[in-house]
Amino acid sequence: MNIFRLTGDLSHLAAIIILLLKIWKTRSCAGESPRGLSRAVFERANFTPGISGKSQILFALVFTSRYLDLLTSFISLYNSTMKVIYIACAYATVYLIYVKFKATYDGNHDTFRVEFLVVPVGGLAFLVNHDFSLLEIMWTFSIYLESVSILPQLFMISKTGEAETITTHYLFFLGLYRALYLINWIWRFYFEGFFDMIAIVAGVVQTILYCDFFYLYVTKVLKGKKLSLPA
Repeated sequence: MNIFRLTGDLSHLAAIIILLLKIWKTRSCAGESPRGLSRAVFERANFTPGISGKSQILFALVFTSRYLDLLTSFISLYNSTMKVIYIACAYATVYLIYVKFKATYDGNHDTFRVEFLVVPVGGLAFLVNHDFSLLEIMWTFSIYLESVSILPQLFMISKTGEAETITTHYLFFLGLYRALYLINWIWRFYFEGFFDMIAIVAGVVQTILYCDFFYLYVTKVLKGKKLSLPA
C-alpha cells in the first residue's frame, strides 16, 4: 500500500468521524442545534441546512454493494477492518438522521431526486464492467454511484447558498480522500503497472464535483468565514 492510498483512507475516515461527531454532539443533523424544538417549530425555523440524508443513504448503498466480497474473500486485516468500519458508520449515520434525530432532519431542502442517479448508474454498471458477474457488477455500481453520491448534499447547500462550517470540513475531507485516491491510481500505474479505467474515470468525475467547493473552502472557511455561494 502506498502513502497516497493510506492518507486517502485516513481522510475518508476523518470525514466520517467528523460527520458522526457533529450529529452526536449537537444531537442534530441540521445546520444548527435546535435542541428541544418540536418538529413543527423546527420546520418553520430558518436554520442553515445541515446534512443530506439522501447523500448518506447513497453512501450506505455504495459501501454495501462494494464490500460484498467480505463474505467471499480475505485480503488483509486492514482491508477487512476498514470495510466493516465504513459499512457500520454509513448505517449509523442513516440511523441518526432518519430515526434518532429525525425531528432535526431538514427534508424541506433535501429534495434531490436520487432515483435519477441510482437508475442510470445501475444501467451503466450492467453495461460497462470488467466482468459480467454479480460481485463485479455490484462493485462497478458502487464505483459509479460514489462519484455522484455527494450531489444531494451539494444541491442542498446550493438551495440556500450557505453551509455550516462543520459540514464544510466534512466535505473537504471527503473530497481530499478522492483526490488522494486519484494520485494513488497514477502511482500504481507508473510503479505497479496497474490501470483501472472505471475507477479512474469515476474518480475524476467525483473530484471535479468538488472543485468549486475546494476553492471556497480555502478562500473562505480556512480564513474563518462562513461558506456562502456567490449569487
